[in-house]
Amino acid sequence: MERLRTDRPAGGSHPGTAADADRPLAGVYPDAEVDTDTDRPAGVARPGIDADADRPVAGVRPGGDAAPAPAPDADADADADTDRQACGRRPGGARPEGLAAELALARSSRAPGPDTSAGTAVPAWPGPPRPIPDPGPAELDLGTLLRLSLAASDASGRLRPAASAGALHPVDTELVVGAGCSLPPGRYGYDPLRHRVHRLGRQPDGTPPGVTAELSVTARRTASHYGHRARPLLLLDTGHAAAALFLAARATDAGEPEPVLDGAAEHPLAAVRIAPPGPADSSSSPSPARVPAPEGPSAHRALPGPPLSRAPTPEELLARRSTPPPLAGPPSPDALRAVLATATAAGGDDLRWCAAVGPPGPGLVDLAPDGTTLRRRAAGEARPTLAAWAAGQAWIAGAGAVLLARGCPEDAGAPHIRRAHLRAGFAVHLAHLTARQHGLAARPVGSWQRADLGAALGAAPGRDWIVHALALGTRHADEENTP
Repeated sequence: MERLRTDRPAGGSHPGTAADADRPLAGVYPDAEVDTDTDRPAGVARPGIDADADRPVAGVRPGGDAAPAPAPDADADADADTDRQACGRRPGGARPEGLAAELALARSSRAPGPDTSAGTAVPAWPGPPRPIPDPGPAELDLGTLLRLSLAASDASGRLRPAASAGALHPVDTELVVGAGCSLPPGRYGYDPLRHRVHRLGRQPDGTPPGVTAELSVTARRTASHYGHRARPLLLLDTGHAAAALFLAARATDAGEPEPVLDGAAEHPLAAVRIAPPGPADSSSSPSPARVPAPEGPSAHRALPGPPLSRAPTPEELLARRSTPPPLAGPPSPDALRAVLATATAAGGDDLRWCAAVGPPGPGLVDLAPDGTTLRRRAAGEARPTLAAWAAGQAWIAGAGAVLLARGCPEDAGAPHIRRAHLRAGFAVHLAHLTARQHGLAARPVGSWQRADLGAALGAAPGRDWIVHALALGTRHADEENTP
């Protein structure tokens, strides 16, 4: 079995990796069997993954208690520790509560139960549905904005521009409309299946011109399939929806979009404010409605517009889709650097980014400080272990590369957890577009169990978890046999 070794950067150790450059990245199981049919076990143990689910990866238990990896015949003893592993531990032995406990359980190896009803795909907005009028001169075209970002394009409602775990689409959108829009000012609920709105009432006093799209979730939709693994997926999906709105504004003549992903509130989880076309001085505009002020030095109100290879076209946004697995072919260094640069710029301060690459030089790479070149941070084949950590999705082991967002330590509070996952979804969505603009196939990967990458690299456990990922390839594998 090949072992990964961290590569020490010049001038000292790299945060989140082993200080000793010769320390191996332990716990990689390149010969692990993984299941290919789903990213969520359907209530039963799956061969090769759930049967071995209690074996710690990298010799570290999910709760952060350092422990040697047990011998194969010791796996049965892990059942006695199920509750401890599922809930995790914090410094001083305190158990996490609330959102932190939900995240710890989602990160554990416990399998979800059988599927339940997802309920309705759209909230029961009151009042009759209304079409979205065409815009007048200098008005924000809400119809096109929503068509390029959130609207369903098939009868089932599953096919939409924003990625969603299991195509369950739990994100609900309320529009706070000010002056200068194709809808009269007011508050509206959006129906993405019919591309219609329902008027909910007046807009709040002081609503600025343009629209603020407030994003919340109906958790039941995602929990119906993913069970206790739903909470991080709900946050990632919300980040993807925010990015879809951001890109739609960039692809039209709308004013500069301002995403609000501070993690400060549960309702709404996020917002995107979009000004009408033309110059606008946002410095004197009121804050987006119903979005509380953030707390803490890193909880910025609005992310700056991250750089893209170029502005997206409406045609690109309508055509963007997640490539079905398997993905094959390593991205070029230039394409991988562009994807990493987009994710790094869009992800904020709570996340760090790297990519797992395969032969001829398998390992982990990230951006050099100058942002123009790649540097290797660990040597060895990591993709099979990523496949096992990602709910046993075997195809990941053969992906050309895997972009990884990591961070969100196990002692993080609720605002930090929300912020990190929202920004991870936002950044991966933009990185996905960059990948497509460089001719790559790409697919987001949201469900991760026991994926303590920092501990696997020899750093302190519980500090550096995989939060989100984007699998990359130069083509879908089936295209290899296409004449």
